[in-house]
Amino acid sequence: MEIKLDVSMLEPCEPLERTLEAVQQLTPGDYLHVLHRREPHLLYPLLEKTGCAWRCIEQQADQYAIYIWRENDHLAAQAAAAHFLN
Repeated sequence: MEIKLDVSMLEPCEPLERTLEAVQQLTPGDYLHVLHRREPHLLYPLLEKTGCAWRCIEQQADQYAIYIWRENDHLAAQAAAAHFLN
């Protein structure tokens, strides 16, 4: 199931904090769809430490979609991939 989180209007460090909080709430089959105004490079090492995979898509200038799922959750990975694999 997709869980959408729009952090595009938040000030630093709030997008990072909210995203990490949301990641902790993922249950099997869930993936997080984060809307952000920039690519969150500082988030990626933290996701690795929590056992998450991700894909960041630049949709247009100042608009990014980041899809995050648990590495071992193949159902969530497939559902998220539907957004970025053509």
